[in-house]
Amino acid sequence: MNDRRNEQPLLAKKVWKLGDNINTDLMLPGPYLYRTPEEQARAVFMNNRPGWVDAVQQGDAIVGGYNYGMGSSRPAARSLRNCGVGFLLAEALNGLFFRNSVNYGLLAFECPGVSKAFEEGDQAELSIERWEARNPRTGQTLAVTPVPDMLLSIMRGGGVLPLLEQQGLIRRKA
Repeated sequence: MNDRRNEQPLLAKKVWKLGDNINTDLMLPGPYLYRTPEEQARAVFMNNRPGWVDAVQQGDAIVGGYNYGMGSSRPAARSLRNCGVGFLLAEALNGLFFRNSVNYGLLAFECPGVSKAFEEGDQAELSIERWEARNPRTGQTLAVTPVPDMLLSIMRGGGVLPLLEQQGLIRRKA
């Protein structure tokens, strides 16, 4: 069990707001599937938000709508994490995308009402200790849907492979 008492909330200096049904193809376009993870991160949202990867800063947050991450099981969550996204909050996450978020160490959670509570450019606070998201501009606080401690540990450990490496269960890549 994770000890989250007295944990400081995560603060995103900027929220990037996206809509409903954001497809994994937008996060990781098909032509980049077999490129390096670094090249994949440079391609995030290139077709719907050109220049986004140059504007996003380490620790920024994404606020999404319903069915965020629909589509294929490509490693889009890894690409979001690799370009600096600190956490993602959505009205509802596609189940496959959520599982890939766990596997690749992206903090991605469901937060009903989040798409109306934040505007692009707002700051966002996420408290995993209290399972709450807060908009500092408005003071509005929303409940975040908790995830089991085991999944949260994997996310916070950087994903499945880094966690297994840390535990000595698999060999580190040379």
